[in-house]
Amino acid sequence: MKLEFEYGHGFMKAELPDTTDVFIPGVTVPDLPCLEQTWENLYAETLASIRAPIGMPTLTQLAHKGSRVVIVIPDIVKGGNQPTSHRKVAVRACLDELYSVGVEKKDILLLFSNGLHPRATGKEMRTILGEELFNEFYFSGQITSHDSEDYEHLVDLGFTPQGDHVIMNKYVYDADVAILIGHTQGNPYGGYSGGYKHCATGISHWRSIGAHHVPQVMHRSDFVPVSTASLMRDKFDQQGMFMEEKMGKKFFCCDAVLDTGSRQIEINSGWAKEMQPVSWETADKRTYVHWAEKKYDIVVFGMPTNFHYGDGMGTNPIQMMQALSAQVIRHKRVLSDHCVFIVSSICDGWFHEERWPYLRELYEMFQHDSMNILPDMNRYGEYFATREEYIRKYRFANAFHPFHGFSMMSCGHLAEEHTSAIYIVGAREPGIARGMGLKTRATFEEALADAMRKFTGPAPNILALPQTFTTAAVHLCMRDPAENSRYRDSAPAHPCGG
Repeated sequence: MKLEFEYGHGFMKAELPDTTDVFIPGVTVPDLPCLEQTWENLYAETLASIRAPIGMPTLTQLAHKGSRVVIVIPDIVKGGNQPTSHRKVAVRACLDELYSVGVEKKDILLLFSNGLHPRATGKEMRTILGEELFNEFYFSGQITSHDSEDYEHLVDLGFTPQGDHVIMNKYVYDADVAILIGHTQGNPYGGYSGGYKHCATGISHWRSIGAHHVPQVMHRSDFVPVSTASLMRDKFDQQGMFMEEKMGKKFFCCDAVLDTGSRQIEINSGWAKEMQPVSWETADKRTYVHWAEKKYDIVVFGMPTNFHYGDGMGTNPIQMMQALSAQVIRHKRVLSDHCVFIVSSICDGWFHEERWPYLRELYEMFQHDSMNILPDMNRYGEYFATREEYIRKYRFANAFHPFHGFSMMSCGHLAEEHTSAIYIVGAREPGIARGMGLKTRATFEEALADAMRKFTGPAPNILALPQTFTTAAVHLCMRDPAENSRYRDSAPAHPCGG
């Protein structure tokens, strides 16, 4: 069987046994039908959802002339940027509802919820919002990005009953109405984006995020395979509800369940506590795909240079480990106990230091001082998170916040923990991959032969995952629910088996 896998900015060919199973999200098992993708229809569907919120009053009941409103919008990392993307449609629908009760444009702020991700550039803002919304708000200074180091615009709320330190965006805290535009999209961290995950990670501080994106949460048995029944998800909810308690108001959420092409399947609005389970019920049918009839000994996929967190993710070794681990988290239900990954990556030594200015230093530290596994690095988290040069690059040069690298390493360890071996194929600087404990080979065929000789035997079950990083991913499950072992591992949810 001849297949091609992502590699750099192109593809690498592989010759795999004809018994290889292939899974492509949205193709092998079709997604649920999306809504008609015209602006008029999506606007009407979104407006209907906003006018019938779950568990709280409507926007027109919450707002009035003189109300200060902040609309919180996900950053460039997820959600789609097509002309009919959920963000573009939902922001416009919310604005029209607010204007209808006298809210003035001057009292509205559009805030990107980048959390520890890079603060949005003007170009990214324009891409996410579209020309009309961008021009309407940007030139009057009414679009900004969350800055988790701008202490003039943060509020320290204290500690949750569970001991999490919650620090949040002051614009949101001070607003009369706080709207979260979110996506119910499969995510290895807590099952889904959107809902309380949006505020807990997007408008908070590294100390708040440090309560859940850390080894003591991510290395628990409830984190792998992915589910919404994990301590991480609980912490998102706890922090989000704590924000609501201290603000004296509920977030008004407008979340869309998205398909592989980031098209809207369903739109739900209202109070996150009651709205999340409704969104998840539909999202489960698209995301938790009950398809596999056997456990896989070898999984083959490709890692492009540019995906998810940005250009260079597929060559930067710490980001590579997070990407590898994400596949473990999503697909652990269908992996054998001795599973091997074989992955193409150009791995050419480019760290993209403008975007991740601290990761080369972290990588080099990992090679020394009794650093045997990635969690050994965790003791340096606060040291890096308070380094002024890296903080300034986050605030003023569109770089990731330095603590983000520690969440990547916490996740990255899971690839080692849950696989027998990982082969990187086609690395131009293979020593970088080997420095992360990965094996290297020149071709898929060489890696496959070595894996069969050392780990799986001559007749492994092989799963190929083309496009795994270039489409909105799913969480693979066994077709027989009895063979799964985690919450939401129910029977196939729609006739196609997903």
